[in-house]
Amino acid sequence: MKRMARCPITYEELVEGQSYSLRGLRLLDRRLADLKPLPLSAEEQRQESLRRAGKMSVQGIQLKLGAVLKSKGQQFEIVDRGGRFLLKPQSLDFKELPENEDLTMRLAQLIGIDVPLHGLIRSKDGSLTYLIKRFDREGRNRVPVEDFAQLSGRTRDTKYDSSMEKVAKVIDQFATFPMLEKAELFRRTLFSFLVGNEDMHLKNFSLISGPQKTTLSPAYDLVNSTLAMNGAREELALPVHGKKSKLTRNDLVEYFAGEYLRLSEKLTHQITSDVKNALPSLLALIGISFLSEESKVKYRQILRERAERLQLT
Repeated sequence: MKRMARCPITYEELVEGQSYSLRGLRLLDRRLADLKPLPLSAEEQRQESLRRAGKMSVQGIQLKLGAVLKSKGQQFEIVDRGGRFLLKPQSLDFKELPENEDLTMRLAQLIGIDVPLHGLIRSKDGSLTYLIKRFDREGRNRVPVEDFAQLSGRTRDTKYDSSMEKVAKVIDQFATFPMLEKAELFRRTLFSFLVGNEDMHLKNFSLISGPQKTTLSPAYDLVNSTLAMNGAREELALPVHGKKSKLTRNDLVEYFAGEYLRLSEKLTHQITSDVKNALPSLLALIGISFLSEESKVKYRQILRERAERLQLT
């Protein structure tokens, strides 16, 4: 039986001849009627990323390119500065990384985590490239965003030299309403453990400042790294309760949420219930994702095993 084609931006089923759903195109730009493939192959994107690396304002291990969307030309254009989107091509080191990140970000959204507009777009060689809209841009203005490495006096080289408890202390120091943000921190920590995201270091947490308040920024760089690395020794990048692996409900819920963050029992129960109630939807979304069938099976196994350890099943 032939598998139904889906829009890589919305996962909606497509009719014959479509590459994207109309809703997917309109999410990118309300004037967009179609979208041409990226004019670069995956390999060309990787080479361009390496060539432009020193010119980009956003750095990191994962190769990326800045881009603007030209609605009249119905195509993305690669730029060094002023990009409104980031593009991440297929990796030579990790299988299906764009498909993995896109799915994981969608799963996060299902349990109530704020994420930017994102999706997958097609390249000229047929490969899929991950796309995410920058949340640190508003028109021509730059929105104040600082990651937790900066706020902690750490660097890219020392971004793992911390703990989840210290992350919470940064929130206490800089967020306008710390308890609200610490509840969100707990939700994201629970989610990262659940989906095998063991690379949430200090550079992957940020505070964003608006005219009225400073809050956690929308989530980004959420990847099932356990799947990408075909297993991992650790379960969180930063220790909680002195542990990075063999974590249990006692570590994440009783200790971190209750004892350390001082979240009320009612709020802790609400967040864990949100995750528990979303599990069938999470598993269903994995099933219609752009991962290979083998990777879907492994992703589900990780999710189910972690949910059991959190006593959510």
